[in-house]
Amino acid sequence: MSDVQEATNQLLDVNLHENQRSIQVTESGLRSESEHLQVTIGATVPTGFEQTAADEVREKLGSLCKISKDRGKIYFDISVESLAQVHCLRSVDNLFVVVQEFKDYQFKETKEEVLKDFEDLAGKLPWSDPLKIWKINTCFKKKKTKHKKINQNSSKEKIESGRGDKTDERDVKKEFTNNVLDSQILDCYENAAIKEEISTLVGDDLTSCKDETEESSKEETDPEVLKFRVTCNRAGEKHCFSSNEAARDFGGAVQDYFKWKADMTNFDVEVLLNIHDNEIVVGIALTEESLHRRNITHFGPTTLRSTLAYGMLSKLSWGLPIDTIQWDICNLPLRTGSVDIMVTDMPFGKRMGSKKRNWNLYPACLREMSRVCRPGTGQAVLLTQDKKCFIKALSGMGHLWRKVHTVWVNIGGLHAAVYLLKRTPQTFVHPSEQDGERSPW
Repeated sequence: MSDVQEATNQLLDVNLHENQRSIQVTESGLRSESEHLQVTIGATVPTGFEQTAADEVREKLGSLCKISKDRGKIYFDISVESLAQVHCLRSVDNLFVVVQEFKDYQFKETKEEVLKDFEDLAGKLPWSDPLKIWKINTCFKKKKTKHKKINQNSSKEKIESGRGDKTDERDVKKEFTNNVLDSQILDCYENAAIKEEISTLVGDDLTSCKDETEESSKEETDPEVLKFRVTCNRAGEKHCFSSNEAARDFGGAVQDYFKWKADMTNFDVEVLLNIHDNEIVVGIALTEESLHRRNITHFGPTTLRSTLAYGMLSKLSWGLPIDTIQWDICNLPLRTGSVDIMVTDMPFGKRMGSKKRNWNLYPACLREMSRVCRPGTGQAVLLTQDKKCFIKALSGMGHLWRKVHTVWVNIGGLHAAVYLLKRTPQTFVHPSEQDGERSPW
């Protein structure tokens, strides 16, 4: 039995003995609400790898995607039973459930008219099903606990009230406990293919939730007032309003409609207003921080996003075993022609190394890679933002490497590229052999 299953069973035992009646009501309510529920999920992905993410969704979830090419977003339909597996996708950064999409929204001519339309829009949207998904999703999302603790210490209002984030965390735990009891969600843990992923995502929350069940149950009589914020992501040059203005007026209408409390930092619900030219997508966030952080144990100055690394690896193969060894890329302790695939994030020359040093480093890297890669079949996937230097280095290696494909990606605002190279059949000749000397290899 896995740790997740054991923790889940312990949690169930505690609640079944103490609150059997209320649990049965919760189970019945959640099941009736979520049964046969179908929604559209949106996901942000590394720009340039939209198709890679769509391929993963099709393979693992059996859903077709609508791709926003070069905009870093994909959309796909799922049933609620697949929600846990959505969080296990390796190629996506952030997730949200779509409330409604307007493919050709007609903006009015003046700012006042446009903002008034945003206010009127809030009360006309189909919020019901997306909010059900948001509630069920609580047990799968990874919470930014450190972020909340920092805000708790810095918020005067919370210190004065004497409650602060403590009450909010109990509410989340209580909601999480109820959601875990839904048998449709628990069934996901029995799937061997995602058991380990679910353990990473919610194992800690299941264990800690058990310890606070009794305490949080005492607050069930308190009315629940959700805190929210609206985030507007806008792209396009023909808008007569700013992102802050759209978020402010639309958020005010959402607050009036739901009677929620606005909170820009310690929010329960994040409503998304995504605007791109004449396209508007309203959604509810399902993640509080990017999923690319879930497996990173140490952040260095040039940490590569795991989602981007997945995209690079997917260019070649799936399920590669990974180990960690520190080697000099210009002097690898490997036999000539012994490697099938090489994948690397090359120094951009900004946080690591320098642009000047890259002019010597890049040719040396490509030369050593060509030595260890198998002639005719070897491949390399290389990421770099120093494109000018790389193309120059590659031009001097045309007899050893052939460029097959290029994927343009956006990394923290930097315009970078992923190059897929194929090793030519030509035998590697060490520079010293060209001068008549014998190679040590």
